[in-house]
Amino acid sequence: MALGFKRGLGWAIAALAFTTQPGWALPGQTVTLTESWIRNNPTLKPGPNERLAINRLVAPGQRFTFQASVFPISGVVPNPDRRQIRSERFSLVDHANPIDGDRLDESLRAIYGQEIFNDYRQGSVLLRYPERGRRPAPTDNPNLFLRGEVREGERFAYWQEITYDRAGNAYLGRMAVFLKEDIPALQAQLSP
Repeated sequence: MALGFKRGLGWAIAALAFTTQPGWALPGQTVTLTESWIRNNPTLKPGPNERLAINRLVAPGQRFTFQASVFPISGVVPNPDRRQIRSERFSLVDHANPIDGDRLDESLRAIYGQEIFNDYRQGSVLLRYPERGRRPAPTDNPNLFLRGEVREGERFAYWQEITYDRAGNAYLGRMAVFLKEDIPALQAQLSP
């Protein structure tokens, strides 16, 4: 009787591990688990051939993208572990409705769930650019400017960035969830 109970309990725990939970496929997980999570995530809704990247054209001038990657947030490294996801990012492009931090925050909550959202909101701001009261940092395009921040939560690190035009309108916003061990490389990349 005890063996049957233990076996049943083991199956129940295994079933819970593969139940769709918004925050389960995050950096540090395997590529296989992440693919399964993306496939079953009600917010992401991937197409039949989409595995680790999702591209949605919602309407003209409105786009959503999501990508899980084995590479660190700061870029390509030689010989990455191709079995482990190191960063996940999404972006919103919307020329009809300007993008702000609250909209990106809500998108993070919708994709990952309340637990990850709370980790992000309670995280420490490590880097904010430009400094408060200053004009956003210019990009390679002289007509566009950036505003962003990097946060460190208990579980993960987060990077939010919004692109503004000269008139101060924001049509592009990006957010990333990544391994905390990759924070120094990203900070070095973003520092002037």
